[in-house]
Amino acid sequence: MTTYISVLRGINVGGKRKILMADLKKLYLSLGFQNITTYIQSGNVIFDYPTSTDNENFENNIQEAILQLYGFDVPVIIRKSEELQQIFNSNPFIKTEDFDINKLHLTFLKKKPEKENIDGLALIDTSPGKYQIIDKDIYIYCNGRTIDSKLTNKLFENKLKVRATNRNWNTVTKLHELIINQ
Repeated sequence: MTTYISVLRGINVGGKRKILMADLKKLYLSLGFQNITTYIQSGNVIFDYPTSTDNENFENNIQEAILQLYGFDVPVIIRKSEELQQIFNSNPFIKTEDFDINKLHLTFLKKKPEKENIDGLALIDTSPGKYQIIDKDIYIYCNGRTIDSKLTNKLFENKLKVRATNRNWNTVTKLHELIINQ
């Protein structure tokens, strides 16, 4: 049995693209997933599948099922539990003395961005926020208020040419705890 974490982008925000977590759980069951756990209304789902498979296959299946059932496109990004463990242990900003967990965020990317796109992003002044791209994830430290940050999904998607969704570090920590206890 392999455990996966899926993060959906842009559901239940401002009353738009509404999907109840109980309904989302039923949808995942209909796709053959097991031991399904949802966490908060923003579309975080932990599930098991009897065999290990390509994340992209599941992303496409879930995205298509949501489109068929709800009539809107929802980007879905998946990580295996081992990948989330690596993500959790690799946050470069936690290793500094003066970090504030409430300023930490993670942007999940659908795939690893091309080097030329990463180089283009590096030319943009994102201060006072800081970020570091590691593989398919962007670790973010917002020195100011998150709402005022330049480090948004839109910026990353436009510059990196990759779909993205963001979670605060408290949510990432909770997802990590849930996979450990599943």
